[in-house]
Amino acid sequence: MSADTPFKLTKVSQDGLLEFHRLVCTSSDRQYNLRDQFEDIDRSYLRTKDRTVEHQRAKLTNKLGDSNRIQNITVPVVQPQVSAAVDYQAAVFLTDYPIFGVVSDPQWINEALQFQALLEENAVRGAWNRELLLFFTDIFKYNLAAVEVTWDKIATAAIETDLSYKSGQEGRPKQIIWAGNSLKRWDMYNTYFDTRCLPFDIPSQAEFVGNTKLMSKTALKTFINSLDIKIIENIIPALESSSPMTGLVSNSTGAGSFYIPELNPDALFTSNDRYGVDWMTYAGLSQKGSGASVNYRGIYEVTTEYVRIMPTDFSIRAPAPNTPQVWKLIWINHKVLIYAERQTNAHEKIPVLFGQSSDDLGYQSKSLAKDAQPFQDVASALMNSVLAGRRRASTDRVLYDPSRISEAQINNPNPSAKIPVRPSAYGKPVAESVYAFPFNDNQAGIAMQEIQGLVQFANVLNGQNAARQGQFVKGNKTDGQWESTMQNATSKDQRTSLLLEAQVFTPMKEIIKLNTLQYQAAGTVYSPSQEKEVSIDPIALRQATLRFKITDGVTPKEKVLSTDTLRVGMQVLGSSPQLGAAYNLAPLFSYIMKTENADLTPFEKSPEQQAYEMASSQWSQLAQLAIQKGAPFQIPQPLPEQFGYNPQQQDPASAVPPQEVQS
Repeated sequence: MSADTPFKLTKVSQDGLLEFHRLVCTSSDRQYNLRDQFEDIDRSYLRTKDRTVEHQRAKLTNKLGDSNRIQNITVPVVQPQVSAAVDYQAAVFLTDYPIFGVVSDPQWINEALQFQALLEENAVRGAWNRELLLFFTDIFKYNLAAVEVTWDKIATAAIETDLSYKSGQEGRPKQIIWAGNSLKRWDMYNTYFDTRCLPFDIPSQAEFVGNTKLMSKTALKTFINSLDIKIIENIIPALESSSPMTGLVSNSTGAGSFYIPELNPDALFTSNDRYGVDWMTYAGLSQKGSGASVNYRGIYEVTTEYVRIMPTDFSIRAPAPNTPQVWKLIWINHKVLIYAERQTNAHEKIPVLFGQSSDDLGYQSKSLAKDAQPFQDVASALMNSVLAGRRRASTDRVLYDPSRISEAQINNPNPSAKIPVRPSAYGKPVAESVYAFPFNDNQAGIAMQEIQGLVQFANVLNGQNAARQGQFVKGNKTDGQWESTMQNATSKDQRTSLLLEAQVFTPMKEIIKLNTLQYQAAGTVYSPSQEKEVSIDPIALRQATLRFKITDGVTPKEKVLSTDTLRVGMQVLGSSPQLGAAYNLAPLFSYIMKTENADLTPFEKSPEQQAYEMASSQWSQLAQLAIQKGAPFQIPQPLPEQFGYNPQQQDPASAVPPQEVQS
């Protein structure tokens, strides 16, 4: 949590905020059928939309070991396209290490490396890659995704050596508080927001944004203990409050209750298993009767909500009460407020960023999955028509005379069974007893070709091709033709990357930078890219506030610094004595190497050492020249102390021993 100042809220203020919360947390249900649309898209993504009786019976029969029944098939179009789009964005933003690099002017390069070490440590501890992958998947499925960017404090453990603890045979665990930037992707099924703003404008203009999660009793207790500030008198009422999910079916919307969609009928766990178990009641005991001081519940709904309000509207006594302010609220079961904090972050935004893969029509823009959905449905219908022909070919319908052939014999499932006729058919042609409907399956090949055409139409619509999805493509192409084809195939993805950079990653990097400069404390972190411990000086970081540039996959270091140009320039300077004399090449070389996470500063010679070595070299040359001429040489050898240089304080590898001249 951020280090903000808490304010005492009266009962009147809490009641007003509760009424506001009840209105906003159900606003999306009243205005949009978001959950229904998300479910429809996810079923297409998982290929679980087909719930017809024929398909379910064939599926059940196959599960029982009978492979003769043919299930319906959903042609995969949505999932491959979404996966290919996610993979491209992951390659752009998430494959570099660290995810966000830091560059700066040469005089602030050390502070930039400190900042980069912090970002590396935050990204690893907060699992930024996982959160952003889920964020990308939501964007291409729903054309709407949310990620929370906050400064969090987490209780963790460190191991210290204490000889008094188990005779020093084990390390003593010590609890410490870790603080840093955290990225959390929000589940869109349980996220509500101010729809009066476009998604891009929500952080700066929206009045409310919220997300609900489920927590068990122990998880909630741990979460409450981790809060810096809390409304103490509301803790027990919160723990004893009942969840709106109690007594509801798993997919019930309730009044803003947590929503668990039933998407996969073959899921490892059913959604009903997530409601928690009241173990005391299960054992036949009441928690009050067993000596417990709090009547805990089996499951809790925890809602994190950001609101932009004027404190005077809720009778909150805070500075500048008539000025819109961002507050963070935490609700338990949509009933009890346990946390209220005014956000005084330097960025002055609601720290929840929304992204869209296409925002030309705002909320009416279609997602990639929604665009591909009709093609998948039609292609699946054609495929199932082919399968229906296969079913008819193996189990065709016939007309028969029941006076000549019994029903049990004609419906015998054994394909090799012999069918006897009744005595009334004796001596008569058997063909007169049975008539098979003519069957000519000449459309199967045409249907398969049409399916391929529909898949190609979907690829054209979303700017993809089979090679982008990892499929083999026949045909001979030169390297240039192949590169041109793939470059054109990724042009739409490149445009999406630029859009996401403007919508999400630019404000995300700004929030991360300002959070770090505002809240980071002094300490030491290990930087894997630099392979060393880095000491963090928050004062020095703040002095370089406006001089940092944070890079990512769209704007990498190479573009910001033009490192290729710098390397060419170094070669020119090294080959031209006149240009080399006009620049300090050693600091320039160290700066370029620092941008590549190779710090050569400890190996740089001090000006005093350089002056001594130059004087010593000149003395040695004069002495050698005097020896060759046989002339007396009375000039004393220069000493390091004359130049303020002490070799004992330098790295032993860089110390230059005094040179001896033999006369």
